[in-house]
Amino acid sequence: MEFTVLQLIQYNGTDPSKPIYVAIKGRVFDVTTGKSFYGPGGAYVMFAGKDASRALAKMSKNDEDITPSLDGLTEKEIGVLDDWEKKFEAKYPVVGRVVS
Repeated sequence: MEFTVLQLIQYNGTDPSKPIYVAIKGRVFDVTTGKSFYGPGGAYVMFAGKDASRALAKMSKNDEDITPSLDGLTEKEIGVLDDWEKKFEAKYPVVGRVVS
C-alpha cells in the first residue's frame, strides 16, 4: 500500500478500530502489537502515524525531529537509525510506503 502523509496520520492510534503505523525511511510498519508503546499514553505515541526517521536517528522525541528528513545527520546517527530499522523489521510487518 502507498500512503500520503495525510493518510498515514490517520493510523496514529486515536481510532481504536484502525491499526497503528510508524514509518522509517519511508517504509510503513504496523506497530499495533506494540500499542503500549505507540498507542495513546505510550512512551512513543508521538511517532504514531508519522515517519519518525530523524527522531529515531537522533534518539529524540521533539516535534521538530519527527520528520522523514535525514539532512545533516551524522554517520553515527545514520547508524542508530539503521539499528532501529533492523529492530522494526524483526518485530513488525511492513504494510506499505509513504509517497509524496
